[in-house]
Amino acid sequence: MASQEQYPNPLESFIADIAVKLRDIEEKQNIIKDRVIMIGENLVSEKEDTQAEISKLRGQMNLIVEEIRKIKMAIERIVEDSDNYVRKNEFQVLQHQFQMFQPMEVARISDVEEMIRKALKH
Repeated sequence: MASQEQYPNPLESFIADIAVKLRDIEEKQNIIKDRVIMIGENLVSEKEDTQAEISKLRGQMNLIVEEIRKIKMAIERIVEDSDNYVRKNEFQVLQHQFQMFQPMEVARISDVEEMIRKALKH
């Protein structure tokens, strides 16, 4: 019996080595499994963040498109209304003609008749 204790059974040591290697492989497999789960969770989290960001950007883009549409409409109205405005030189011509005419100094017919009556009396 003493000789059996000094020299371990090769089959037992082989089985012990296989058991150790099997535990190492299972441990590595568990580590890889945990990493894959963590990567999956990170991907899901990133996907949700990306979708939220895309949704936010779409909302901002829609607001910008709406503002651009309003600006275009305002510009179109300004362009249409600009035909109704008088240019400065046109206004100056009209102002000069108005000053030459001076409607406030034009006498009414009754005023002229009154002046003629007064002149005939003198």
